[in-house]
Amino acid sequence: MGGRESISDPGSPSSNRERESSRQNVSECKVWRNPLNLFRGAEYRRYTWVTGKEPLTYYDMNLSAQDHQTFFTCDTDFLRPSDTVMQKAWRERNPPARIKAAYQALELNNDCATAYVLLAEEEATTIVDAERLFKQALKAGETVYRRSQQCQHQSPQHEAQLILCTGFLIGILGSLEKYNSKIFKFQENSCEGRDTNVLVYIKRRLAMCARKLGRIREAVKIMRDLMKEFPPLTMVNIHENLLESLLELQAYADVQAVLAKYDDISLPKSAAICYTAALLKTRTVSDKFSPETASRRGLSSAEINAVEAIHRAVEFNPHVPKYLLEMKSLILPPEHILKRGDSEAIAYAFFHLQHWKRIEGALNLLQCTWEGTFRMIPYPLEKGHLFYPYPSCTETADRELLPTFHHVSVYPKKELPFFIHFTAGLCSSTAMIALLTHQFPEIMGILVKAISMISRTCVEFL
Repeated sequence: MGGRESISDPGSPSSNRERESSRQNVSECKVWRNPLNLFRGAEYRRYTWVTGKEPLTYYDMNLSAQDHQTFFTCDTDFLRPSDTVMQKAWRERNPPARIKAAYQALELNNDCATAYVLLAEEEATTIVDAERLFKQALKAGETVYRRSQQCQHQSPQHEAQLILCTGFLIGILGSLEKYNSKIFKFQENSCEGRDTNVLVYIKRRLAMCARKLGRIREAVKIMRDLMKEFPPLTMVNIHENLLESLLELQAYADVQAVLAKYDDISLPKSAAICYTAALLKTRTVSDKFSPETASRRGLSSAEINAVEAIHRAVEFNPHVPKYLLEMKSLILPPEHILKRGDSEAIAYAFFHLQHWKRIEGALNLLQCTWEGTFRMIPYPLEKGHLFYPYPSCTETADRELLPTFHHVSVYPKKELPFFIHFTAGLCSSTAMIALLTHQFPEIMGILVKAISMISRTCVEFL
């Protein structure tokens, strides 16, 4: 959860310019928060303890810090000392300092929901401990949320008094028109928004705890209730958490119902949406599919639908099949992903590989058909088939999001022309012959005479 400030590593001006250019390329690609991101203390840190490797990059953690400051802070934090402490905690880079600040906030206010959230994310070393802290956060968060809802429905006289008091606290703002507009904006930002964000975040993480602890039906119920209670939350992609849990339950009819709602042309796509749709169509034909039989009799209509769904998914994110087919090793997914990039492919395969393995023949059908996608889009950076052209900035962004020990998947592969390979091979062989001739002139002379005699004999024979 590190701070906003960028690290200023020592280096030459040229390296600084390259780093700045890299940052600008990343900013051109929209980065999304991973809907199924893991827990810092209970999962990422345990990985570090075991392997000695850091699974998260500074860029990824810095984005998380900005997210947390947006979700969990507001303009009225200065009115409550505990919220003031937490505002500083979210900006702190050092994990022990953040945890210490969370405990200081709880000393000031035992019902500080965001302090429990930070402890659940960072200090808890098991999912059970994280769930216990999130339940405490839920109790505190619901109290604050109800209080903020009551503030919204106060009498006009009380509202007017609150506006005047708030105006006094933030100083004289100038004209009455400017004063009123800033006060109403201040109220809106101070009351419902932050408390709603906190409550939704806590409930979602509790659902994820239940899923990880095997209480999948409980997790599904929490997610469904969240989606009913807060319908505008499509942008935070809770439906992707729901899809994964329903697949674990093998409730394929319910999965199809969710896809019918969210796999819409007007809504943004994701690897989870596209590949889950492909998995459901593959499921109907994969157990009887055989490449030899299909080549003799042709594909049935159901098989054509399944292949087209696979091609659609591969066009959206061409990196996923190599992870599903275990041609590339998986790592822990980052906290942020780039849609259509390697980071999204890792995040999808990390949670969904088991669902593809569970359906007999699904991976076999994927292996036989996924490369056929590239024949339909020979120039993916210029023109797509069902989606926009593949973005050229994904490699740069993924290198910022993924750890250095991971070999980033690149699409499309930058292949060198044939004449470059030919020239390189010719130059290498000439240099090798020159070196051998210099070191062993007599042997090379005999070898050349032997080759010339053999060549002459062959020509005379012909």
